[in-house]
Amino acid sequence: MRFVPSLALATGLALTPAFAHADSIRTHWEQYKAGRAFRHLSMDGQKALGDIFKAHDLLAAGNTDAAIPALYDASKRLEAADKAGVKFNAAESALHTAPQHAPTAGHTPSATPADWVPVGGEFIVSDTLAPEKKASVASANAQLKAGETEQAAQTMQVVGEDATFIVALAPLAATQGAVNRATVFTEGRQAKDALAALDDALNGLVFVTEDFAATALPAPKASAKTPK
Repeated sequence: MRFVPSLALATGLALTPAFAHADSIRTHWEQYKAGRAFRHLSMDGQKALGDIFKAHDLLAAGNTDAAIPALYDASKRLEAADKAGVKFNAAESALHTAPQHAPTAGHTPSATPADWVPVGGEFIVSDTLAPEKKASVASANAQLKAGETEQAAQTMQVVGEDATFIVALAPLAATQGAVNRATVFTEGRQAKDALAALDDALNGLVFVTEDFAATALPAPKASAKTPK
């Protein structure tokens, strides 16, 4: 595979030792891999998932009032994700579930078609990966959970080809319904019920392989204006 034009390649070889050039090529490849992994994700969907996690943490800590703005933002961002069109319609039973995140025991995937939005992802690595790279992967996954995609890509540059990316899909209508219930419960100071509703949203996520996402998802459109 050629990563740079032939002229630039020849110049690089002439001016730098072969091993240095190889390191440079590897660096560019790792950067490409880290960035390419996110091209299927919905920006609004990622932010909505981050809002859901934030509201969940606040409710669990007893900060009920502080969770309300995060829930409002999640609802607006899910609506924006719907309008942006980064979604596809399929039955859960037709999704190619990533083996690293198989459905929970006893769960029967629905055969009813639904709209799915790619709201996040996770890097998976082997147990034999070097400890420092495992630490980078853990950091990148935490950044993805917070919706910090660019930071996650930078963190993953040191891992590169040693990681597999899987995409988290959210059933749009069911997730919106869960967030709406959580908002009503939170406004009514019923934190326990609000947490249960957000658990429903998070438990409804389905992880699929990046290859499946590449074939199922349309090209992203311009994102609607949503809260920062």
